[in-house]
Amino acid sequence: GLAELLPVSSSAHVVVAESIFQKHYGGLAPSDPRMTLFLVMLHTGTMFAVIAYFWKQWMQTYFASADAFKRFAVRVIYATALTGIIGFGLKKLIERTMFAGAPKAEIEDLFGRLDLIAPALACAGILILIAGIREKKLGGAASKESAESLIGSITRRPSGSVTMRQAGWMGLVQGLALPFRGFSRSGSTISTGMLTGATKERAERFSFALAVVLTPAVVALEAMRLLKDLHEKTTAGVPINLHAAFLPSLEGMIFSFLAGLVALKWLSNWLENGRWYLFGIYCLVASGVVFWLHTKGY
Repeated sequence: GLAELLPVSSSAHVVVAESIFQKHYGGLAPSDPRMTLFLVMLHTGTMFAVIAYFWKQWMQTYFASADAFKRFAVRVIYATALTGIIGFGLKKLIERTMFAGAPKAEIEDLFGRLDLIAPALACAGILILIAGIREKKLGGAASKESAESLIGSITRRPSGSVTMRQAGWMGLVQGLALPFRGFSRSGSTISTGMLTGATKERAERFSFALAVVLTPAVVALEAMRLLKDLHEKTTAGVPINLHAAFLPSLEGMIFSFLAGLVALKWLSNWLENGRWYLFGIYCLVASGVVFWLHTKGY
């Protein structure tokens, strides 16, 4: 739950944890239907954490009027469409090139490798670091936000919206985060928003609004994968007891919800107080640790 909403790549942390548990304690393989169910429940828990945390802000900005909602909806649809084109396009391209001729190619087989997660973490870390350092040098973000809010109230334009250009860039970068495990979705989109001129508050609000729109689609894909894997294993005569996995998965969802609220408070505090760059440093250090684990056989 913490890693899901902090800009440090939850998928990288999950893969590393799976690798460690597999080697030392045994456990479920990433392709096991029970693990898929567990991940679906974790995503659901963090989605509700985002809604609970940002609901008041969204009501005051995106849902303040019909015009504000229309502007917000257009930007979300535009950004999400770009995410789908880039993300799923890359996924299919990699599957058909790097997995050419392989039966039932799954991109997870490739990007579950720690030697590929490490550079993705490094790239996210560099992007966050650049955005954080630039923001600290520019300063005055709070004054800019106040001034824009005043102008918005005078011209009756919603002060909480990013521009179409900023939304587009955030959507494009979010598309890169879909296939590349380790390339933090929240870290890359918020940093991109900041680098394209959005205030950090607007970039954060819009980034997590995109997450809420995207999460149901991701959960649906995971659910379809779950049903497919379950059917294949049942056909092969391998019994899978999902009923026994439900309660642990529900427990995971509850804890991911609670941890998600803590993570969002943490993220907002560091973002508002000019410490965004510290998440970039963490990603760079994590990249080194992940690569070291790879050399040790994980």
